[in-house]
Amino acid sequence: MLRYFLSALALMLVLEGLFPFIAPAVWRETFQRLTRLADGQVRFIGLTSIVVGLVLFVLFY
Repeated sequence: MLRYFLSALALMLVLEGLFPFIAPAVWRETFQRLTRLADGQVRFIGLTSIVVGLVLFVLFY
């Protein structure tokens, strides 16, 4: 079980690092816009990300 968790974590880190590596200026501007959002909006984005991830996990696992 720990092996799968670490594999998923490693894949997440690779995917998270692609965008700043490929387009750092665009990534920086997007991140700055995100910091200007209200807490409720950031929470909604986080919740949406969690739900999409769980749905994909259930569909493909």
